[in-house]
Amino acid sequence: MSYRRLIDEAFGHGAALAEEARGADLPAELELQSLWFAGTFGREFTTTDGRKLRIVQFGEWNRGAGPDFIQAAIELDGALKRWAIELDPEAADWDHHGHATNPAYREVVLHVVFRRPEQTVFTRDLDHRAVPMLVIAGEALDAALNRPRHATARAMPGRCLRPLAALGGEPIARLLAEAARHRAAWKSGRFLRTADAHGRDAALFQATAETLGYRGNALAMRLLAQRAPMSVLRDDAPAREPILFGTAGFLSPDLHEKAPADTREYLRGQWDTWWKHRGRFETPLAIPWKLHGQRPANHPHRRVGALTALAHHWPTFRRLALARPFQPAPVLDFLASLEHPFWSRRHTLTSAPTARPVALFGRTHGLELLANHLIPLALHEDGLDFPGYLKLRAAAPNDRVKRCALRLFGSLESARPWLKTVAHHQALLQIYHDFCLEDASDCAACPFPEQVAQWG
Repeated sequence: MSYRRLIDEAFGHGAALAEEARGADLPAELELQSLWFAGTFGREFTTTDGRKLRIVQFGEWNRGAGPDFIQAAIELDGALKRWAIELDPEAADWDHHGHATNPAYREVVLHVVFRRPEQTVFTRDLDHRAVPMLVIAGEALDAALNRPRHATARAMPGRCLRPLAALGGEPIARLLAEAARHRAAWKSGRFLRTADAHGRDAALFQATAETLGYRGNALAMRLLAQRAPMSVLRDDAPAREPILFGTAGFLSPDLHEKAPADTREYLRGQWDTWWKHRGRFETPLAIPWKLHGQRPANHPHRRVGALTALAHHWPTFRRLALARPFQPAPVLDFLASLEHPFWSRRHTLTSAPTARPVALFGRTHGLELLANHLIPLALHEDGLDFPGYLKLRAAAPNDRVKRCALRLFGSLESARPWLKTVAHHQALLQIYHDFCLEDASDCAACPFPEQVAQWG
């Protein structure tokens, strides 16, 4: 039995659980825009009036008023149409936000919405021209978002404890291997959709930025990589750092006045370069950073600093990250060796220097980049064999891995044999996602214990 079949038999066909459980909750509009731009939803669709739609070019983020994306191109029943795409959570937002009477929306060639309207809705512009509408909702939206019903599940031994204990070591190893393989397949698909939309450099840059943002700023870092893409940074080395920090919203003309004396020249230089480029990158939609509750080493300033250091060595990183056959050790060694004259000893733009250098890209972040992006892609492209993946040692388990281990095995001590490798961590996260976080009965009616009993 495959892990895919295990899920289908547990919940019936269609891995996405009942739409009624999640349909009312959509991500913030800015996150929907980011996911759309990344190609997460794909590029081939059918419009509400039954026409075949293909996204030829996702366009560019609009920095000012008007539609969300400009310089886009779509193919509608084989006919090419160019200019703007507007995204709204609801179809009715087109009228509620005044787009129908706004001349700036005359050039919109596609209106994308994320909740199916209860009655027929037509999108029309100022000239009463019908604008094609695409609805991404229900299972299609759930599958792309890959979001479970709940954010966390109680840390407690679950009903699956006994059937798993009865299985023994070898069947458990096979179950976890299948769950890890299933998770890798989904993650490689996500990377490849972004690569199809924007190229492999963009996909790798966004994936790396997102990893640096774990846990609280993954979306913010991905937005930064989308608004200040590697295709731009690559051509202007002196401006890379100011562009990244300015686009992030972290630079101001008086910032150097608030900083320690030994950093004022550095900060003044950042601003002097940024103001020349700001018109190309600034937008009224601020990136939603989580600045509080972060460990100093994970402060967003420092994470952007690490991305800057990586951008300066991009050709080397790209070669190692996309090498076939893929070798994890050189990537981890390279990331561990990254240095920066400012960020190797600073936590924020205005903090005092640390007594000792602090790693810019620690081993934990490096393993997360491998597990969530590079290894799934390498497995998909036959650049790494699965047994090799199963041997890669993990860092300390995070909170979600611990919760799943407690539910499945009763205690962290009992789970110890299954907490040693990256693949097993990924497998536990997948089981936690597919079952623990989808269960609304606090374990009482979860189908996983019964499926486990059939696994052997």
